[in-house]
Amino acid sequence: MQYAPELNGPDLLGWWLQQPDRRGRLRARRPTPPEPVGIRFAFYGRMSTREFQDRLSSARWQRDFAEEVIDGRGVIVAEFFDVGYSRQVPWPRRPQAARLLAALADPGRRFDAVVVGEFERAFYGNQFRDLAPLFKLYGVQLWLPELNGPVDTGNEHHLSLLALLGVHSKREVQRSRFRAKAAMCAQVIEQGRHLGGRPPYGYRLVAVGPHPNPAHAKWGRVAHRLEPDPSTAPHVQWMFAQRLSGRSVAGITRDLNHRRVPCPSSVDPGRNPHRSGAGWTLRTVASILANPRYTGRQVWNRQHTDRGPLDAADDLLGQSEVRRWNLMQQWVISRDIAHPPLVSEHDFVAAQQANARPAPADNESGRYLLTGLIRCQECDRILDAHWVNKHAAYRCRHGHRSSTADGMARPRNVYIHEAKAIKQVAQWLGIPAADPNAVVAALLEHDVHVTCAIGGTLTITKVPTWSAIHDHPRSRTSAESPLATVKTTRGG
Repeated sequence: MQYAPELNGPDLLGWWLQQPDRRGRLRARRPTPPEPVGIRFAFYGRMSTREFQDRLSSARWQRDFAEEVIDGRGVIVAEFFDVGYSRQVPWPRRPQAARLLAALADPGRRFDAVVVGEFERAFYGNQFRDLAPLFKLYGVQLWLPELNGPVDTGNEHHLSLLALLGVHSKREVQRSRFRAKAAMCAQVIEQGRHLGGRPPYGYRLVAVGPHPNPAHAKWGRVAHRLEPDPSTAPHVQWMFAQRLSGRSVAGITRDLNHRRVPCPSSVDPGRNPHRSGAGWTLRTVASILANPRYTGRQVWNRQHTDRGPLDAADDLLGQSEVRRWNLMQQWVISRDIAHPPLVSEHDFVAAQQANARPAPADNESGRYLLTGLIRCQECDRILDAHWVNKHAAYRCRHGHRSSTADGMARPRNVYIHEAKAIKQVAQWLGIPAADPNAVVAALLEHDVHVTCAIGGTLTITKVPTWSAIHDHPRSRTSAESPLATVKTTRGG
């Protein structure tokens, strides 16, 4: 029989599959899906990464498993598939899973039940246990390939199997994490390998040949190494030189901003979309001076991720993730030099021990006794502790930062010596000022508010209790009642 497009349609291969073969039998062809009958299902699937997984193939095999479970009992009429989300992320924080949960509460939803392609793709740990009451509330069944049908929450065998699968899912994640961390630790120590992420300010990434892993090399991936960036490396070396000369971090930061040196987020805005790039900050300079990678050694595991509940009252919200610094003893450092250094190890260690602040003559660590106890009358900020002329003092610069030049109009600095402040506080308390620690301890026992004005004027006011205000409603409308005002000179 000859093929005629006008009679047999445009699908030539489909027409050929319908023709009798040499033995007189029709070639098998996948039947046309029937009209929706039986239970209407919503399919849910998930894949972890966009880079190392193919969305089409992953979604296809998960859906094939789901269709085998419901074969002859219903059809899939809606699909929800999350891409790039770990199984550890709870359902309300996965976009497609959150849409599915929202659809459960809709009386006009298009589906009657939910089917997944694999339990461990959809659930982690106790996630199913937490979501089961929600499915039951809205009368929606959950079908699983592992049960070859719907979950029966009243069946102990079902619940035991699902609890075991949840534990196995969690174990698989933990095992993968531990193995990956162990491998990365060995790669840093033995090979000094760059494990990804942004290069530190002063460096750039360059390709150094095929990837050490043969499989990755076949896919065309290459290994990278840190090399000094000609435009930014001199600034890093200048920072270390300034710090070794005894200059403060604030002074270094102020000089960088004055000379309009581009800050890290300005040099590489693509890798720093969360930063403004407006200028250098004290924390940025301090982090550069504290980064041992500038010695040429590769360093890893300087930070870790802490996980805690988003809301103690709602376990479904899952956990928050916060990056925190590890102890230096937990850092992983390469045994040998892995990239060209910008500072010697001797100078780096010396920079960590540099201190631009003068120390007190008696070498006491707790030299500021009134920290956090005095506020500024001009702006209500807490006065900063300040060491000047070998004495502790307190000042307020009304929001001015040490990292920027002073070019804005603002009130004069509020300033007072600690010794004079202690003397005036002792006078108000009616106790001797010979023992400053005893004066501060007595001050903390009273509900007082201490402020300082321009010129070194201390105002000490007692904060009344609620009962006192209630017993004397006409005494004062203010929450504070001035009891004493003491003054000191500008010089203390």
